[in-house]
Amino acid sequence: MKNKEHTRQVRDTVVKKSDFKAGFGYKNISQALNIPRSTVQAIILKWKEYQTTANQPRPGRPSKLSAHTRRRLIRDAAKRPMITLNELQRSTAEVGDSVHRTTISRILHKYGLYGRVARRKTFLKDIHKKCRLKFATSHLGDTPNMWKKVLWSDETKIELFGNNAKRYVWRKSNTAEHTIPTVKHGGGSIMVWACFSSAGTGKMVKIDGKMDGAKYRTILEENLMESAKDLRLGRRFVFQQDNNPKHKAKSTMEWFKNKHIQVLEWPSQCPDLNPIEKLWKELKTAVHKWSPSNLTELELFCKEEWEKISVSRCAKLIDIPQATYSCNRSKRWRYKVLT
Repeated sequence: MKNKEHTRQVRDTVVKKSDFKAGFGYKNISQALNIPRSTVQAIILKWKEYQTTANQPRPGRPSKLSAHTRRRLIRDAAKRPMITLNELQRSTAEVGDSVHRTTISRILHKYGLYGRVARRKTFLKDIHKKCRLKFATSHLGDTPNMWKKVLWSDETKIELFGNNAKRYVWRKSNTAEHTIPTVKHGGGSIMVWACFSSAGTGKMVKIDGKMDGAKYRTILEENLMESAKDLRLGRRFVFQQDNNPKHKAKSTMEWFKNKHIQVLEWPSQCPDLNPIEKLWKELKTAVHKWSPSNLTELELFCKEEWEKISVSRCAKLIDIPQATYSCNRSKRWRYKVLT
């Protein structure tokens, strides 16, 4: 490590004396300026390479972690993506390299690894993937008109303060302005059932209490046929529902049979294939812009915003399954079905 550095003037003098006109060699310059011969040689070689005697940018302080430890950090983070910085810090301390969390984080960032919120994904077993593939291949020949005859349905929970958990605001540093009110457990929630087709949205019903087979059949009895009539789907429409036990109960399936309603065979664990999920997300975002203060207002805003959804938006969502199922030669289609 250097403990002394010569001035720019001394280095310039060394270069001038080394000029071929002056005729001084390394030894003569060293004796004249009273500096080591190796120093004279280093100054001259640096000038020949960079054509300057000024200091060049330096790499900074040497890393506290060895190359072996850095490779180990990257390997551990790649093999165990959910490992924490504290765990990585303890593992490096065990091999004798004690560093701060920020040092570990900086090394991971250098290799392109950043801490991000893990994406949620439907848990699929092999049997689920096979059922999804079978479902997709069985509908390859369906025409767009067939999907226009499908009445999609689902239930969802809407919390009173659910969407207000994270929101960005502009404010000055060290201030607490523009806060968002929160309460325990989201301040309550409501469960709703709704349906829609390419012709628009159907009925939306608030579910009181716990949903069971009997209550589900009551909802269907009071709202299903009326929704199909309002949307002009005709008598030969197809009804879509997931494989929830109350949906597939024997008495419920007998009700469909008695009403001569065709039910779309639906693979298990496939909420991402139902286009109504897109509407649920848009509905919750629109409802919470009104900032409802109680469950009564929450229900009212839900029904109002549901009715506001345009027919063009519904029709666009229905076009997605047809495009997905028909692209049998596309890798994207196969990835969508199997993942």
